[in-house]
Amino acid sequence: MKLAAQDPICALATANGIGAIALIRTSGPQSKSLVSKLFSKDLSIQKTHTVHLGWLSNLEGVRIDEVLVTLFDDGKSFTGEESVEIACHGSIYIQQQILQALGSVGFRMAEPGEFTQRAFLNGRMDLSQAEAVADLIASQSKNAHEIALKQLRGTFSSELQELREKLIHFASLIELELDFAEEDVEFADRSALNNMVAEVLHMVRRLASSFQLGNAIKNGVPVAIVGAPNTGKSTLLNQLLGEERAIVSNIAGTTRDVIEETLNIDGILFRLIDTAGIRETTETIEAMGIERSQQKIEQANIVLCLADASDSENLDETEAWVKDLREKHPDKHVLLLTNKVDLDTSRLTDSLQISALTGTGISELKEQLVSCVLGDFNIQEETIVSNARHFESLQNTDEALSKAQEGLHIGTTGDFIAMDIRTAMRHLGNITGHIDVDTDILGSIFSKFCIGK
Repeated sequence: MKLAAQDPICALATANGIGAIALIRTSGPQSKSLVSKLFSKDLSIQKTHTVHLGWLSNLEGVRIDEVLVTLFDDGKSFTGEESVEIACHGSIYIQQQILQALGSVGFRMAEPGEFTQRAFLNGRMDLSQAEAVADLIASQSKNAHEIALKQLRGTFSSELQELREKLIHFASLIELELDFAEEDVEFADRSALNNMVAEVLHMVRRLASSFQLGNAIKNGVPVAIVGAPNTGKSTLLNQLLGEERAIVSNIAGTTRDVIEETLNIDGILFRLIDTAGIRETTETIEAMGIERSQQKIEQANIVLCLADASDSENLDETEAWVKDLREKHPDKHVLLLTNKVDLDTSRLTDSLQISALTGTGISELKEQLVSCVLGDFNIQEETIVSNARHFESLQNTDEALSKAQEGLHIGTTGDFIAMDIRTAMRHLGNITGHIDVDTDILGSIFSKFCIGK
């Protein structure tokens, strides 16, 4: 698919502010000829993928800056359109002057994500790959980067295409039967079709189930550190971070408010939340802190419950509390930690033994945190879904395929089964844009991009 010619656009592609070098990107018909009006060389006759040094001036002939200009012909650029990139000195004034000069010769300022949107509309990438561009830019950890990069390379798209081809084959057999309905001919073995649907459904559910992992890696995993006062929550936070971030005191109720910090473990970003000690209190400020602690427990994916090894009463209370949390929140990972094992040899049967003060058991704790996130997924080998829109489409695909599977079991007529299969194909195609995607959806997707991308 090739997009009809649109207005030439321009935008600053590097971050706003002063830097050594700034990059200004243009795209659209006659980009080389238009920039030539401002450049000291005729760019319209130059070859694609060449770089030219020269002076850029405004229409009045006033020199703005000595720049490097890179040329891309139609069909050979990121957007699929004729494109020119201008590398200038990073002065804000120079950037503004060049953009104004480009506007005077016919360029308009690009909308957020318009370059990538044009790349999608011109068939340079599918919609899931286009979304991966934004995820790649926003990635804050090794694993978030790898997930986005794999999607950008088309790994996810290839898997979805494989699923769609299976469904297309299935649908074609059913449709063929409908064409010869009067002759009572069966082109597709129902048992084989059922196996095919089951196989596709399994793959769809595996992809959908990875969303929790992908979303956690993409946005960071919230980890709440909770327990009674003076069980060592702040000390544990400091130990994990390797720095004195939280105030540590033997006075109960020292931590009055929630403290949040980030920690990168094996390429996964954890958002550690040190909460106020949970206890009965009449002190207003402390009570507010405890209420916020309860809220953070609700929001967390992982809850670390600290018990004091030197306090047998606290051990029993924490063990009971952990059991209650696991029953109330079966979707959360609730880990029981026995702290201060350097002071006492008391043990809980179902707990990790640590000393937040000396560092004993901290390595094992980090391994458990990573294990809670990864589960049985292999990030290096498997496709991980991190986009909420993709997850929704996979759920809709699951629903449609489940209906088709049920229809095969109860002997539903082929036209209804075919309808469910077509619905599943449409939902899969919605992920990659291999169907007519609603313009509102496209607008929502690309509006989240930065200007110049």
